[in-house]
Amino acid sequence: MFERLREGVFARSWQFVADLERVRVPGQIHPVTLLEGFLDEPLLLTRDAQDRLHCLSNVCTHRGNLVAEGDAVAQVLRCRYHGRRFSLDGRFHSMPEFDGAEGFPSDADNLPRVPHAEWERFAFASLSPAHTLDELIGPMRERCGWLPIRECAFDPTRAREYVVRANWALYCDNYLEGFHIPFVHAGLAGALDYGSYRTEIHPLSNLQVGVAAEGEDAFDLPPGSPDHGQRIAAYYWWLFPNTMFNFYPWGISINVVRPLAVDRTKVHFLPFVWDPSRLDRGAGAALDRVEREDESVVESVQRGVRSRLYDRGRYSPKREQGVHHFHRLLTEWIGEDGLS
Repeated sequence: MFERLREGVFARSWQFVADLERVRVPGQIHPVTLLEGFLDEPLLLTRDAQDRLHCLSNVCTHRGNLVAEGDAVAQVLRCRYHGRRFSLDGRFHSMPEFDGAEGFPSDADNLPRVPHAEWERFAFASLSPAHTLDELIGPMRERCGWLPIRECAFDPTRAREYVVRANWALYCDNYLEGFHIPFVHAGLAGALDYGSYRTEIHPLSNLQVGVAAEGEDAFDLPPGSPDHGQRIAAYYWWLFPNTMFNFYPWGISINVVRPLAVDRTKVHFLPFVWDPSRLDRGAGAALDRVEREDESVVESVQRGVRSRLYDRGRYSPKREQGVHHFHRLLTEWIGEDGLS
């Protein structure tokens, strides 16, 4: 099932690929690997002379060498293996020693274009999208689009990578419910009003709303917000199947969950800060500690679900709506792909 999900779910879903600051001006190129360790698809973001963003295959159409192996500024793309050149929009440009080749060049000599889309300063890509990016992030954009997202700056000093000895779906299960907070996260539990914690379900995403405990940091919400008048400490958005956008008063922590094996997962924490003065306060503080606490319990679950005596548990109607939603979506997508 782990292998079948690769094409049935992940190749058809939108994945976060880059901060658009990496390809801000014409001529910039930025290679990325789509879900490294799982899909492992080499892609290339480029911005051409007309200021248009492109997402291309980063594999030369001659002998399969990687076209670009690092960030650069260039007028054309040139494969260092045999000198094949491409325009920044992926079109074949030239190739030495091919005089006399019949039917050359053809469309097959262009770099394949990959569906991509942008939201604010973030780029997403999908190999074969089953829906539009707007269908995925629309509810998040409507709820949190008022925040100064374009003003935030990536903070590499706070970025983290974690290898979790558990299946990627168990990690998502844990993220998708606040049920465990009073039992696993003593610090976070003190920053949140657990009784007011709630989950909202959308077609391809869901939102957990964390209300601040008395005296803890909270958003300054605009009058048009549906949460105006409440002291919101955090918006925890999950985007199917494996991406989280966590909004705090200081900025955004983007979490990308990358499957590596049936029982191995890598999680990337990417912080984008718009108000440094509010770092290390409230629900958005001590994220490394919260992650380590989550890792410990999820790895324990990975060992437990292997038990011959365990089948499955019931869902809490009050606290596990997000987990149930995730499982329903996985079931639907597997069925659509003929994998059930």
